[in-house]
Amino acid sequence: MDLQPRAMTRDLDWGIPVPLEDAKGKVLYVWFDAPIGYISNTKELCEKEPEKWGTWQKWWQDEDTRLVHFIGKDNIVFHCLIFPVMMKAHGDYIMPDNVPALPGKQDVLRYVLTANAPETKDNNFTWKDFQERNNSELVAIYGNFVNRALQLTKKYFNGIVPECGELTDTDKQAIEEFKNVKADVETYLEQFKFREAQKEAMNLARIGNRYITECEPWKVAKEDMERVKTILYVCLQLTANLAIAFEPFLPFSSKKLRDMLALESFSWEQLGSMDILTAGKQLNEPSLLFEKIEDSVIEAQLKKLEDTKKANEATEFTPEPIKENVDFDTFEKLDIRVGLVTECEKVKKSKKLLKFHIDDGTAEGRTILSGIAAYYEDPQVLVGKQVLFVANFEPRKMMGEESQGMILSAVNFDGSLSVTTTSTNVKPGSIVG
Repeated sequence: MDLQPRAMTRDLDWGIPVPLEDAKGKVLYVWFDAPIGYISNTKELCEKEPEKWGTWQKWWQDEDTRLVHFIGKDNIVFHCLIFPVMMKAHGDYIMPDNVPALPGKQDVLRYVLTANAPETKDNNFTWKDFQERNNSELVAIYGNFVNRALQLTKKYFNGIVPECGELTDTDKQAIEEFKNVKADVETYLEQFKFREAQKEAMNLARIGNRYITECEPWKVAKEDMERVKTILYVCLQLTANLAIAFEPFLPFSSKKLRDMLALESFSWEQLGSMDILTAGKQLNEPSLLFEKIEDSVIEAQLKKLEDTKKANEATEFTPEPIKENVDFDTFEKLDIRVGLVTECEKVKKSKKLLKFHIDDGTAEGRTILSGIAAYYEDPQVLVGKQVLFVANFEPRKMMGEESQGMILSAVNFDGSLSVTTTSTNVKPGSIVG
């Protein structure tokens, strides 16, 4: 599809006026003007601290500079089209090398969107997957390992980081497995492969769970507390590594974990090391890092989504076009009556038909077949209702049954259907006109 025209002005009484004689009363659209502020902000920063930041031209005009725009999804059009066109039109500015669109600030949502994100296109979100990712990964893997490590340290050592004793082959293998995490995460981040980078961070938690399960410090504590010290020392170093590794992906959860570890300051360069926490350090009170999401919470969200969808459909509803005019004499030929439903059941071997017995004011009444079975799971709810029906259609056979008229129904905007009824009791057989 070709690019479509997009207005760069708005008819507003606030904003930056368009500096043209024939554009009085018009202001620049904020997203046409705002990106220019990125450049002016950089210029102001560089002029205040040139020894630290260099020149603003180095940031925006140097061919050796790699320009990357990290943005929210809603701003893709402006950063991929409008802003680059403005820079290219000027002629002296470099183009963005990449424009990664990132999810919002809530950690679980960030995690799920990043875990599912295709690298070159949009991704789909479902509440069920959100629940599954939270419960089976964040809670059961990451949160589970952290909680076990911190709770056991509290139980056996009053929350103080124990001394590390002699390392066994099991300890050395676990340490060897996570020492390259920094290089692996950085490699993927450099390529903007956030899903793969986050997966490497989660692998740390998997290593930790496997290690603590294999070592079973809760059993070892019955006979060798010195060995427990080493096991939990390794576990706590892994936990500290997780707090750093997940900083780019789950900043709020990482801060919560650092607070539990009493890790006031940290450096990305420490990632992969075994001495982030020193022996003898007092940890803070542990708490659950993530909460399990129950089915009821997801069901409430799905209902909220469905209610919102229906409300939007109701607001946007437009009726079908009116059919061509008919004269009054044509309408008069239709004999519409009120009938009382005395029986109603599904027609055997038919998914569509309901069989009505109607009291139409005559001694024998009449049978009408209507293709509305899909809208009434229990046809008995229609018994006792006064409905409107066309009484003078030629009888016709359907599924071996004769139908003597047509029930009138209304289809709502959302596809639901209801038979038309009277608001007060009317004598069966009464004419509608």
